[in-house]
Amino acid sequence: ENSAFLGQLAQFSTVQGIESLNSRVDAFSAAMGSDQMLRGAALVGRQVLVPSTRMALGESGGTEGAVAVPDAGSVQFTVTDATGRTVREFTVPAARAGEVPFAWDGTDASGQRLPPGSYGIAARHTASDGTAKAVDTCVRGTVQSVTVGSGGLFLDLPGLGNVPLDYVLRIS
Repeated sequence: ENSAFLGQLAQFSTVQGIESLNSRVDAFSAAMGSDQMLRGAALVGRQVLVPSTRMALGESGGTEGAVAVPDAGSVQFTVTDATGRTVREFTVPAARAGEVPFAWDGTDASGQRLPPGSYGIAARHTASDGTAKAVDTCVRGTVQSVTVGSGGLFLDLPGLGNVPLDYVLRIS
């Protein structure tokens, strides 16, 4: 019958359109993956700021990071070695609420240079009224390589491991 025939033609046309749409979406997805890899390659050699409780100490120099504090006061940092032993503590003033940068020179409490490796970092903010609260730490790392996986783009940061691009707070 004419009406059944026209209905079947419409169904064939719809299926053909869906197949065409699927192939276009697949091509778009492949293009986005390539674009993501190119954008990631531009980050190699750059420094990024990421949330972490670990920081990498190289052969020379120190390492840097930042914390966000709710108000004025001071921030006490505790650096620990691979065994969890405290190797250094230092305090940084916080003039007001917001980001407070910190730097660790890679030395222990007696001023001796520590070996390169991964160290723990913890921060505790003490407000002007004396209340204390742990705050999250963010550290700088240099992007060594980039990997595209099923979960997106991952940055390889020596001493910190693979970090999703979504975790990056700042690129410099």
